[in-house]
Amino acid sequence: MYAKMENTTTYNLSIAKLRGHFPSSQWVGIGDDFCMFDVKYDEHLRSLEYPCRFDGLLMIYCIKGHMKLSVNLNDYELYDSQLIIANPGNIIKVSDVECADVRDLNYAVLAMSSKFGSELKIDMKKIMNEGVALLETPIMTLSKGMQSVMAGYLNLAAQVINSESPFREDALSSLLSSMICLAAGTWVEKMDEMKMNASQTTTRSKMVFEQFIRLVGEYHTKYRNVGFYADKLCLTPKYLSKLIKTASGRSAPEWIDSYVILEAKNLLKYSDITIKEIVYRLNFPNQSVFYKFFKARTGMTPSEYRNS
Repeated sequence: MYAKMENTTTYNLSIAKLRGHFPSSQWVGIGDDFCMFDVKYDEHLRSLEYPCRFDGLLMIYCIKGHMKLSVNLNDYELYDSQLIIANPGNIIKVSDVECADVRDLNYAVLAMSSKFGSELKIDMKKIMNEGVALLETPIMTLSKGMQSVMAGYLNLAAQVINSESPFREDALSSLLSSMICLAAGTWVEKMDEMKMNASQTTTRSKMVFEQFIRLVGEYHTKYRNVGFYADKLCLTPKYLSKLIKTASGRSAPEWIDSYVILEAKNLLKYSDITIKEIVYRLNFPNQSVFYKFFKARTGMTPSEYRNS
């Protein structure tokens, strides 16, 4: 059981930092681009008990156990045969890890840099945009068959990494590409069952949405105007808004505001900096404007949220 953190700000987590919390016998990897961890004890996840941003793609697969965690301040519980994906820049915090018999506790954690992920032999844009809701529903439940397939992939990945082949990086890239595609297929099927039909969106809107979300993740602390993002994408604000609405069901301002609110909530909950400093960091003209913005979207003032 993890103790509650007090006055802890978000920190950036790299593969090297994550690796430092595991004994060498519990991980295999290739430099700082990819690492696979075999989690047997809850203390191995200590690096995730503080709110952190991982600079790449992080996948946590629960083989046996129960985990409570948050992604972008949304709380989730992970059980046997479930997989959660955290995208680059997501805020992650593990609050509890347990198992009926601690000797049975087992998680597989895959961490890859953004560079490594971009070089996978798959269309990550297609996977991410076929399920826009993955941004809000990051958990997949694997069937019995997929659990066996996943175990096979993980074992083979470890063998490839430990090999001395000059082509091991290419082999690993191909292997992970296949594994992610199969896992993503499971998630898309789930979305279909929930009647979230991604085929209703056009190829154009999917592409623009992916670019827009990437820009919002980078610039939301400085720019909240749709016009800024439209200029970056060489579109008119009106056309950009239409494409984002088509692709995601939410307006462009709603997406921008959600990122700003997430950042504000994180700073209010996990740091002890003043609200005045938060106003400055998020580029609001004054505290009054920030208070109105925050309360209109959360129903609480910043002070009320910090003390809740």
